[in-house]
Amino acid sequence: MLKYIALLLLCLSTLCWPALAQQPVGKVLDQLQLQRFPALQPFTLKDLDPAKPTYLKLWASWCKPCLEQMPHFQQLQQTYGDKINFVAVNININENRQGIRQVIQRFGLTMPVVLDQQGQLGVALGLVGTPYSVLLNSQQQMVYSSHESDAALDGFLQRLAQGQALAPAATTVLSSAQQQQLLAPFAKGEHLLFFTATWCDWYLADSRPAMAAQCKSVQSGLNTLTAQLPDQHWVGVVNHLWTDEKALTDFRMLYQLKIPFQIDSYGVMFQHFKVRNIPLLLKIKDGKTVAEISDFSDPAAVIRHLR
Repeated sequence: MLKYIALLLLCLSTLCWPALAQQPVGKVLDQLQLQRFPALQPFTLKDLDPAKPTYLKLWASWCKPCLEQMPHFQQLQQTYGDKINFVAVNININENRQGIRQVIQRFGLTMPVVLDQQGQLGVALGLVGTPYSVLLNSQQQMVYSSHESDAALDGFLQRLAQGQALAPAATTVLSSAQQQQLLAPFAKGEHLLFFTATWCDWYLADSRPAMAAQCKSVQSGLNTLTAQLPDQHWVGVVNHLWTDEKALTDFRMLYQLKIPFQIDSYGVMFQHFKVRNIPLLLKIKDGKTVAEISDFSDPAAVIRHLR
């Protein structure tokens, strides 16, 4: 827990927030396609009551602080659900349907539960870690955001429920041009992109032990794998959640990794290449995925598939 808190505080510092272009958040959110659990039918924020403000809570079933906040979230839904739209947004990273179902049952969640299937909402809201609460006024302008579930959040919700016209908060999101700039190095030529997270081997150890073990095993064998394809352009990409440059440096030192690694700024690469489970290896040619490896149990087969 202490390691999680330290990472989150670091990512909330200005070091994790490069200069971004200002955009109207509401217009971006209206266009995003989500999926409503459990039937996974299409869902957008336009499906909500347009006369009401909206509370979006981004979470994951393996996120311990998210689960700690769920009773308060449900209590707020019971208090203000007739005046505010409540939506529980699962970020869909290393997730499974049974885990989501168990959270809903355990806490008796009564608000809509939706999946950010490709991470588009997270990118649009500048997600850097879960849990993440976002409050929108009836014009879908962000008026408040927080990783806490406390009196300050309660105060904003009470004012929104009372019909107070809260001014939009200062918000920034990546413009399309900025996203394309991040993707530009992989738009031409062939690249092998290895996707993982600096925390998947330890943070998931209790909630997703099989996933944590796979992360540790694959990352431990990555140097051996890359050495067999030395002429390929390898790039490691770590998930941006709870991650800063120090966390990345510590991660590379732990596994003595030899290929270059970068933090996926605002989740753009995870979203663009549709990476929702890690570890994952993609072969990219001229910006398109031509091979995908999620099973690393047979290294010889992995090499054959990539050649």
